[in-house]
Amino acid sequence: MPRRYDPDRPQRIIDAAIRVVGERGIAGLSHRAVAAEADVPLGSTTYHFASLDDLLTAALRQVNGEWLTGIEVWVRSVDPAVPLADEVTRLVEEWLGAGGNGAGGGDRARVELEYELYLAALRHEAVRPLAAECLDAMVELLERRTGDRGTARALVGLIDGLMLQHLLTGRRFDRGEVRDAVARVIG
Repeated sequence: MPRRYDPDRPQRIIDAAIRVVGERGIAGLSHRAVAAEADVPLGSTTYHFASLDDLLTAALRQVNGEWLTGIEVWVRSVDPAVPLADEVTRLVEEWLGAGGNGAGGGDRARVELEYELYLAALRHEAVRPLAAECLDAMVELLERRTGDRGTARALVGLIDGLMLQHLLTGRRFDRGEVRDAVARVIG
């Protein structure tokens, strides 16, 4: 029986891996789970991604690209007449779907997925360079708005901290508190 030509299969496998991590966490990521989610033979996942680290790297690379594209769009849309602290606060609020009152249109599940993949670098040395590249790219993008690399790096750290604290504690989003913290970092 001839092999079926399926040039989209690697991308479907990556997309399936992202869905599996989103539903089950990193611990639920396996070639078998991804093959079932992608509706491909198990051998296809191991053919295209020999190890789970290879699959995790591909998933993180895709998620990072989407995340950074969103930040780049935001950087271009920032109104220079509005204080940067207000714009950054709005960005964090949108990401968290806080809507100012704890309800809103953000995709919490997507943000959790992004952080789960990002934090996978703690245990998977193969993905550490990708996490570092993402951080450096965020710094580079924010430096366009802050004008200073050190301030941009501190702002990235603050944003990550704020996002993680919100996700972990479920605290109500406090726009004023976030804005004050951002203003202190950017001066």
